[in-house]
Amino acid sequence: MSLKKIVGPAAIGVVLLLLGWWGWQTFTDTGPGDGFARGNGRIEATEIDISTKLAGRIDDILVKEGDFITAGQRLATMQLDTLHAQRDQAVASLHQAENNVAAAEAQVALRESDAIAAQALVGQRESELDAAQRRLARSSSLSKEGAVSVQELDDDRATVRGVQAALAATRAQANAAAAAINAAKAQLVGSQSAVKAASAAVARVEADIRDSELKSPRDGRVQFRVAQPGEVLGAGGRVLNVIDLSDVYMTFFLPSEVAGRVAIGTDVRLVLDAAPDMPIPAKVSFVSSTAQFTPKTVETASERQKLMFRVKAQISPELLRKHLEQVKTGLPGEAWVKLDPEASWPASLSSRLTE
Repeated sequence: MSLKKIVGPAAIGVVLLLLGWWGWQTFTDTGPGDGFARGNGRIEATEIDISTKLAGRIDDILVKEGDFITAGQRLATMQLDTLHAQRDQAVASLHQAENNVAAAEAQVALRESDAIAAQALVGQRESELDAAQRRLARSSSLSKEGAVSVQELDDDRATVRGVQAALAATRAQANAAAAAINAAKAQLVGSQSAVKAASAAVARVEADIRDSELKSPRDGRVQFRVAQPGEVLGAGGRVLNVIDLSDVYMTFFLPSEVAGRVAIGTDVRLVLDAAPDMPIPAKVSFVSSTAQFTPKTVETASERQKLMFRVKAQISPELLRKHLEQVKTGLPGEAWVKLDPEASWPASLSSRLTE
């Protein structure tokens, strides 16, 4: 074989290797540099379960999966027949308690009138006793002079004793009337307490009725329906799952030597697989204080010593409100963290969404 035949294929092979090396150097993405770190994650959002407070049957569900909802919007209603009956019963008990209060107030007024009459009678008996004692004193003086008979003197003494007994009885009646006032007032207080208890029962049933109208606690979007109209659920049964579109973030993991350099508020760019040319600006809102796991696949002892820390990058609510229709959870992607505050984002990670 001639030398020309051997050198020819060798030269072609060298050229091909050089072209391959040049293409790899030219088209391979080496990343934005040492001032940045990368982690893989998925877009997530705070999920809220719309659940029943009381056991019952679902009457209607007013939203569909994917619907946007606002805070305070009615999402579903429960059947209210039993609660309406309980409210009617509680209202009737309240009216009865209010009538008992009116009767107790009238009883107090009556007992106070009896006490006033008893006190007036006591005064009358005291006046009668004073007059009888004066008459007895005159009769005693005249009896010594022989001007009054013994019989008349005895009659005056008997009159005094009778008036004294009547006065004692009248005073007892006055004390009884005063005690009756206290008893009537105690009954009035009990009736007023019964009114408060009945009012609380009405308020409780009305609160249960309001809670049977399931409302959204915040703005968001219905992710899926867990139950359907007509189903009977226990207390705490899930009806809908809602995501809060003002609280969207990506959770990813960084090794310990990188996580230690990440501070709250650090700039992040989220690059989703579905839209790699549209980096999303975010900021670090959480860095775990403890390691979550050690990588399973390791090659060296130094790699085995690496611990991964969980980091959360939050998208601003203002940006989310501008692009609600595009917000989707579960999308995979990468989070690029700017470790060096002085570094500039490369063109591939510059976001038009910040403008």
